[in-house]
Amino acid sequence: MEASHAAFAAPEPTVHPQPPAAGYLLRMFREYQNNSVIVAHYNYTGKLTGNKYRDGLKPVDIVFLIICLLIILENTVVLVAIWRNKKFHLPMYYLLGNLTLSDLLAGFTYMVNIVTSGANTLRLTPVLWFLREGGVFITLAASIISLLAIAIERHVTMVRMKPYQGAKRGRMFGLIGASWVVAALLGVLPITGWNCMGGLGSCSTVLPLYAKSYILFCVSVFMGVLLSIVVLYARIFHIVKSNTQRLGVGGGGGVVVPPSLRKGSARKSQKYLALLKTVTIVLGVFIACWLPLFVLLLTDVCCRPGGCAVLFKADYFLGVAIVNSLLNPIIYTLTSRDMRRAIIRLLCRHCLVTKDGHIRKIGVQFLDYSTSKTEVVSHRVEGLENTVSTGNITPSQIKALYSKVLRS
Repeated sequence: MEASHAAFAAPEPTVHPQPPAAGYLLRMFREYQNNSVIVAHYNYTGKLTGNKYRDGLKPVDIVFLIICLLIILENTVVLVAIWRNKKFHLPMYYLLGNLTLSDLLAGFTYMVNIVTSGANTLRLTPVLWFLREGGVFITLAASIISLLAIAIERHVTMVRMKPYQGAKRGRMFGLIGASWVVAALLGVLPITGWNCMGGLGSCSTVLPLYAKSYILFCVSVFMGVLLSIVVLYARIFHIVKSNTQRLGVGGGGGVVVPPSLRKGSARKSQKYLALLKTVTIVLGVFIACWLPLFVLLLTDVCCRPGGCAVLFKADYFLGVAIVNSLLNPIIYTLTSRDMRRAIIRLLCRHCLVTKDGHIRKIGVQFLDYSTSKTEVVSHRVEGLENTVSTGNITPSQIKALYSKVLRS
């Protein structure tokens, strides 16, 4: 009877297991929408012991918000000045514009980060957390890589000596595209799987959902960028020094240099100092703003959760790094005579610009834009020196330009 009953029993349903990839994606999707993951990770790293994630904005947050607003306004003015002046529609200004855009976006994304931090952090889902942190990371990475792109362009210009405009424009767009592609790839790695969800032991304290291995990888990349910038500017300085010395001893190749041009060679030491000063400012500001954050992140990689109290002050270190986006436009664009003119005309057209389009004299030398014949000659000479200091001119161009100045 039992055998007969067993013969008519319904067969057990066949279970078809999901493919491993589909199961992983489904599990990842569920975890990315689970708010409790944020609480668990922040609690494990010890960041919930204080009142930071219970209170609203603090005074230091207000200060950083003001800095972000200044970054946005400052870089917007520079972008508008570049867009409205056709003389800036040149390849080299494309890189400066890209740097300005990345700094503007860095200020905006960090402002969003501040507003959604504190008590709002614990209300986020992991996917929103990754988008918040990834946005700041991508824009800051784009800013850093843009500095490297500018150094590469200046170095290539000095090495090739005679860049063609078409090739130079293509090279500019290639550098700009590469900077954003690399920054985007670095920024999306955590949300695509390189994170510590499911493995609390490998989590960063500064960024509790990021894996320490990812933090170490990114710091290594950025330190490599810094080293590359140092090497490129050192080579540029060496090339400019060599070219100016050849010009000072007679130009080489039996070329006779006019006596008035020889007088200019007496100022070559000043040119070296000018270039060295510019490079020192560029690298000094970059290192001063970013090195503290790099050191903090390396400390994060080495410390166990809750073992280093300084890691809970990471907002200050990131705020200092953001200041670099405030200073970049000043260093790379506002030190340009033409850019200063364009920005002054844009902001103070009614108070400083005369009816004939000149800038009123107000006792400041760099605001004097008179176009008399004598001043045009002096501006050409000064422009030559500035161009030499940035490493974007060849010895033959120096001779030709000085000849034009002397004829004037």
